[in-house]
Amino acid sequence: MSQSTNPSLNWLRWQTTLIAILAFACIVLHLVLRASGVTSHPWPLWIALGAGGLPLVLSLLTKVLKFQFGADLLGGISIIVSILLGEYLAGAIIVLMLSGGEALETYAMSNATSVLSALAKRLPTLAHRRNSTQIQTVELDQLAVGDVVVIYPHEVAPVDGRVIEGHSVMDESYLTGEPFLITKTTGSAVISGAVNGDGVLVIETTHKAADSRYARIMGVMHESEQTRPTMRRLGDQIGAWFTPVALLVALAAWYFSGDSTRFLSVLVVATPCPMLLAIPIAILGSISLCASRAIIVKSAVALEQVSSVRTAIFDKTGTLTYGEPTLVKQIVAPMFEPDRVLALVASLEHYSKHPLAHAIVSAANAQGLATYPASSVSEVPGKGLLGSVQGQELLVTSRKKI
Repeated sequence: MSQSTNPSLNWLRWQTTLIAILAFACIVLHLVLRASGVTSHPWPLWIALGAGGLPLVLSLLTKVLKFQFGADLLGGISIIVSILLGEYLAGAIIVLMLSGGEALETYAMSNATSVLSALAKRLPTLAHRRNSTQIQTVELDQLAVGDVVVIYPHEVAPVDGRVIEGHSVMDESYLTGEPFLITKTTGSAVISGAVNGDGVLVIETTHKAADSRYARIMGVMHESEQTRPTMRRLGDQIGAWFTPVALLVALAAWYFSGDSTRFLSVLVVATPCPMLLAIPIAILGSISLCASRAIIVKSAVALEQVSSVRTAIFDKTGTLTYGEPTLVKQIVAPMFEPDRVLALVASLEHYSKHPLAHAIVSAANAQGLATYPASSVSEVPGKGLLGSVQGQELLVTSRKKI
């Protein structure tokens, strides 16, 4: 699956950005030349209207042929009328407004998938397939269901599978949002895209690379790139009736005044430039704000629909909670001292990679408790952590094992 961004979106972004820059430069140049008395000839505005206005008008004409009447249609009509009446400055300003709004909107669309694009770059292209005699490095598309794959320390899992040998921990936070390191042992499921810890894992593939969890996430990214943000539909709903009304008023002004310039004046005044700029700016600002708070906006369409949401479903861990385990309460038998128990257990947990070990060690450090060296440490997957600290035999396990 391609990991690049949408080429048509990139082209649209560059095109509208260049048109906006060109229109702005031409308007400034025209005003400077006219103010300095060098020349009042509007040739800079011709450049803006020819190089910038023509692509915009053709784009709007395509929408009209598809019966898509939006708020920007009035701006396109204003460009055409301004050229016909020789009011080039007014037309160039409309070009700047339309292209500027389009550039901001396409930039927002690119930002919406930037995090997922970064995720795509982490996908490995090779895997270590093991057969009866050797380990071969092969392309992902050469893997089949049932193949045995070796994942070395700190490598990214190339496919979904199930552990058949080894013991390690994996970081799945990029995929699931879970901040914990997940212990993996024989029988554990491994999802593609997870980062392996310090151990070597041997897995049996359960899905082809194209059908893996990682590939499905990339499918979401591709869908997000192909979905045009419809926030502008709010403006289009207004434009569907506002544009005909504005045209009728402009025609009436021309008819009763006998001055065709009045027709253009009404169109320019009626062109909703604030709306054309405000909507993309609102999209861009919202996506940027969400990104700063670790919220990925899959599509800007969601920003339009959020005002009508009545039920919200959240992933609890790391969203409604801190996403990091902490020791909040200690229950000990009456014959033991809580600080002593915590110090001994924390001393043993220093040697563990279990997701909850860090919480216990942090609690001991926060209370200023001294920890001690441990000996005879063993951690059997599914059974717990066993060791000796200051002559005390300790077993850290689940309630079910007691």
